[in-house]
Amino acid sequence: MKKIIVSIITISILFIACKKQAKQTVAGKENEAFNQFLEAYYQGGLQLNPINATFAGDNRYNDQFPNTLSKDYQQKITTFFTDYLTKAAEYTDETLTESQQMSKAVLIWDCEIRLEQLKFKKGLLMPIDQMWSVHLMMGQLGSGASAQPFKTVVDYTNWLQRLEGYDTWLHTAIERMQQGIKEGYVLPASLTKKVIPQFEVLATTALKKHLFYSPLNTFPESFSKSDKEKLTKACTKMLSKKLLPTFNNMYQFLTTDYLSSSRTSSGISDTPNGLDYYKHAIKNYTTTTMTADEIHNLGLSEVARILSEMEKVKQEVGFRGTLKEFFDDVRKNKKLMPYTTPKQIIDHFNEIHTQMKPQLEKLFGNKPKTAFMVKQTEKFREASASAEYNQGSLDGTRPGVFYTPIPDATKYNVFSDEALFLHEAIPGHHYQISLQQENTSLPSFRKTLWYSAYGEGWALYTENLGKELGLYTDPYQYFGMLGMEMHRAIRLVVDTGLHTKGWSREKAIQYSLDNEAESEAGITSEIERYMANPGQALSYKIGQLKIRELRAKATQELGDAFDIKEFHNQVLASGCIPLALLEAKINKWIAASK
Repeated sequence: MKKIIVSIITISILFIACKKQAKQTVAGKENEAFNQFLEAYYQGGLQLNPINATFAGDNRYNDQFPNTLSKDYQQKITTFFTDYLTKAAEYTDETLTESQQMSKAVLIWDCEIRLEQLKFKKGLLMPIDQMWSVHLMMGQLGSGASAQPFKTVVDYTNWLQRLEGYDTWLHTAIERMQQGIKEGYVLPASLTKKVIPQFEVLATTALKKHLFYSPLNTFPESFSKSDKEKLTKACTKMLSKKLLPTFNNMYQFLTTDYLSSSRTSSGISDTPNGLDYYKHAIKNYTTTTMTADEIHNLGLSEVARILSEMEKVKQEVGFRGTLKEFFDDVRKNKKLMPYTTPKQIIDHFNEIHTQMKPQLEKLFGNKPKTAFMVKQTEKFREASASAEYNQGSLDGTRPGVFYTPIPDATKYNVFSDEALFLHEAIPGHHYQISLQQENTSLPSFRKTLWYSAYGEGWALYTENLGKELGLYTDPYQYFGMLGMEMHRAIRLVVDTGLHTKGWSREKAIQYSLDNEAESEAGITSEIERYMANPGQALSYKIGQLKIRELRAKATQELGDAFDIKEFHNQVLASGCIPLALLEAKINKWIAASK
């Protein structure tokens, strides 16, 4: 509590200093008061979101877990973003450098979109789902193998204190979900059925085999016997007396009242203000003003284009059936399932990295210093998980991690692994996020900022670089790239279909089965992902198409002067920004390069 009070006083002092100095900038020099203002925004954001601080490698708030579902917290964040939005307007562009003007534009966008989000009840009354919610992230931290450190006695006591806050949050989540039942904000039943097994494991696993007991099995050797005994006793008490009973309460609630009240419909439009929420979600995740109909039609055209490319691959490998039959053949082809252990699959991804390393120099002048590794997704969440990337720490001491789910190694199909590695790892998320975090010219708040259209758009764009990087020599791997691009094109169709056109879960699954080679289980998990987080799935293709459009424009207008390394540098140098700001930046670079 003392930390927060001191920090709020500090921010208030910074506000006063910023206001006095806002118009005192000398042309050509950075406005130092504005820099302090940006730093205050970042520090205030960490206080409000201490988990974000932990993932950034900032350990000051590792003992905190705010009750984000409480009225008090909702008021705090409303006041925070309103105040910063108001104060940002006090800095006219004439008092700022070009870089600072970009930061101001990003901050304003950030505040406005967050305030807009707070007008809707979805996040408040539907806080639990099978893929995106807090219990999954806390499971990662509780495993002792993620961002939460367990190196000192203080680290362990911080974690126990954080669990107190998490326990409170879970109690409030049940209350909010009960309120959601009354007001019509409930998950579709198919999603509730996926959440139930996750909490069943958390509620019923024996104490010493429990995920949250894991850090007690890996005490540092430097700990004294007394320290180990005290921490084991304290953690055992926390788990057995509080957290496990709370997990059980949630499990019982989900299996009874919540499941019986869950929706039979699939789209967010069947919740109060659902269509208005979806319009917000499109704006939030694509950073554009596109409509649902525009996105749906774009998806249909992209699906048709990619299908024609897939036909060429089918002919190349000599498959004589229909394209849909070829999809089924790829799904079931035992030659594409060559592994028997998860380690073999992890090794395979590392081999892909080794193969492409010599070519990276041709496309990228800047490479991150932060280390990188591939890991299997933790078992407790593997059944509902997709492949994903978790960023390293800001100081680079904790590596970035590409997590891949491997429920059954013998059924793991490798046909899209090269594209998957490009997307989740290098030069996709690991390059983009690590370079952003390591960029000393960016203010702190922009080093950890995430806009899905830019971040996921970049990662999808990099999948198309495979041939330039010496990959896709196997037609099945190239088909895998087309399959992953098709997957993102399908998202434009099914996400808008689910949430604005009354599509059922089953219709969306069938549309996907008809147009891509993913397994039915994988497609089902994906469709349910879109149901849980409307709009997020749109960001990939919208962002990719914008970056490809900008590359094509630069190539055409600059001709022989076009430098792919410099183009990539220009795209990556500003970190995550809304697409309109990226387009304006690249257009200015093109004009200056002529």
